[in-house]
Amino acid sequence: MRPSNTRRVRQIVLVVAAAVVLLGVNVPPAWSYISEWRHEELINSADYKRQYGHWDVIDIPDANRVNAIHAALLSTGKVLLIAGSGNKEDMFATRALKSLLYDPATGQSRMIPVPDDMFCGGQTTLPDGRLLVAGGTQRYEKLDGAVTNAAGGMTVKNEDPNTPAVVPLGAIFVSPGGVRYRSTQEVRLPPAAKTGQGRRTQVTASQEQVFVEAVDPGPAGVTNTPGQYQIEGLPPAVARNVYGQAQQMTLRKQDYQGTNQAYTFDPVSETWSRVGDMQFHRWYPTLTPMSDGRVITVSGLDGVGEVLNGQTEVYDPTTNVFTERKDLTHYFPTYPAIFETARAGQLVYTGANAGYGPAEQGREPGFWNTDTGAFAPIPGMRDPDLLETAGSAWVGPVNDQRLAVVGGGGVGESPRSTGRIDYLSLNDPAPHFTPGPTLPEGVRYPNLVNLPDDTMLISGGSRDYRGKGATNNHIARLLHPDTGQLTGAADPNVGRDYHTEALLLPDGRVLTAGSDPLFDDDQNLVPGTFEQRIEIYSPPYLFQGARPTIGSAPPTLVRGQTATIPTPDASHIRSARLIKASTATHVTTTDMRSVALDMSPTPDGVSITVPTNPALTPPGPYMLFVVDDRGVPSEAKMINIGPGPRRALPD
Repeated sequence: MRPSNTRRVRQIVLVVAAAVVLLGVNVPPAWSYISEWRHEELINSADYKRQYGHWDVIDIPDANRVNAIHAALLSTGKVLLIAGSGNKEDMFATRALKSLLYDPATGQSRMIPVPDDMFCGGQTTLPDGRLLVAGGTQRYEKLDGAVTNAAGGMTVKNEDPNTPAVVPLGAIFVSPGGVRYRSTQEVRLPPAAKTGQGRRTQVTASQEQVFVEAVDPGPAGVTNTPGQYQIEGLPPAVARNVYGQAQQMTLRKQDYQGTNQAYTFDPVSETWSRVGDMQFHRWYPTLTPMSDGRVITVSGLDGVGEVLNGQTEVYDPTTNVFTERKDLTHYFPTYPAIFETARAGQLVYTGANAGYGPAEQGREPGFWNTDTGAFAPIPGMRDPDLLETAGSAWVGPVNDQRLAVVGGGGVGESPRSTGRIDYLSLNDPAPHFTPGPTLPEGVRYPNLVNLPDDTMLISGGSRDYRGKGATNNHIARLLHPDTGQLTGAADPNVGRDYHTEALLLPDGRVLTAGSDPLFDDDQNLVPGTFEQRIEIYSPPYLFQGARPTIGSAPPTLVRGQTATIPTPDASHIRSARLIKASTATHVTTTDMRSVALDMSPTPDGVSITVPTNPALTPPGPYMLFVVDDRGVPSEAKMINIGPGPRRALPD
């Protein structure tokens, strides 16, 4: 070959090689771009939306973004997202405690400071529309290796039957060996109880627990010997009767500690008010509304970081007072999923929970009778060791008394999870769990929301603990109570795992918020970032054409009342639903329920009747929807179901 030809061949080869290199570098991004463009075109198409619905990420100003830990739909139609310290210890230390009020109708939002750290408290809506939040964070955890001062629980006692005692914050307790420990909170002790007379007189000391830390760091403060501790600075006459007792002081991991404070949020004035304190400190408690308007309060970590040993109390919204129910002592792990059934006074615990407690205690589902205190286990649950971080909700109208338990994982930081959905029919002569469909992936932290067409949206969650290994599912499904089957829904853009919540809105959409992954990468090396974006799902029924409308609705209805609802679409209306304005935290939503109303046509609309059974309609704010023959709901009217007569409770 001549030199000129050789050079020409080399030039061609170099051009071809360069083209191959350029293609190799650019084809994957180009193909990815094309695939993403096609995907966006698909999910935004009218046909896709009609079949699967659509998700929209909501633009919230940076200054108004919060770490949403709790969510509540208020009687005004606005949503309150409560962060408190938002799982950020620096915000706890500086008391930068936040909540966000968001109006889904206008898109407007504003920050509202909270008066105490409600992070990981419990919440529910009261009969008059106020939001009750009880408990929260008194102290953040300290992990093994981070504890520098020996510490533990101190039982403070008062043996004086005539005089109450106050032991202030920072009081010094001195061990028999002379080691000094400082208290982390104030303790108020009533007088001791005195019974009998003369030689038969018996005095029982009043007592409260307080967490104390050694004044000096190091192992010198460690002790495993039970002892009685003097309190510095007390007059001798008082010191004879007021003292501390402790079992041990250690340098081991210290769990979160709960508060006993409770507050209500007024949705009209949009302000917080303090109400009576709980009888016990609680972190991760469950508040379940009852048919008579009172609220039963269970579980949680106490003021020294231990799971409460079954102590139960009831909040009365007419007096704003919490009262202990010693006859209802029953141990539950934290954030247990507990619902009142159609039989007033009978609760059902599905076994789902969100966290603390041993694997062998309090995990079994059962019926709990609040009149007798009896607890009857419910058999049949598949994967009974995978109920932590599971979701629970009524399936279809609460009138049908069917519950579903969805997903869940192993106790603690277990990587195990399940896609199991099990049903529980309370109308069965011998209620037991039965198998339902299975989700395509194991899921911890699933969000469950009842929709006005009777389907249930299941969205979000992760396969591993707190999304470890980049395991957020990014899936959604619709559960159909009539067939018991799952159908596809559009996939959410935002992953949701720990500290996530979802609520039905009055316009029929679903708001999701929160997510607190442990890590931000699949290698579990980059610390996680709290998800502050809000995403809203529009179900398929919102893309079927014009919606039915409601002209007006009474602001208040009582059980058994019939009302006429004007609508120009009366000939096409097939059902009416009351859906409670619900609250959510840690995949625990005990006040969500959809109530089927008896309905008949009238000349100008439809006639609806509220069920007479008070256990189906705990009092408070509800959304009234009418649904047409295509399964398309109207926008809701907010109404209030008034409280009925009080049930007599044991003393």
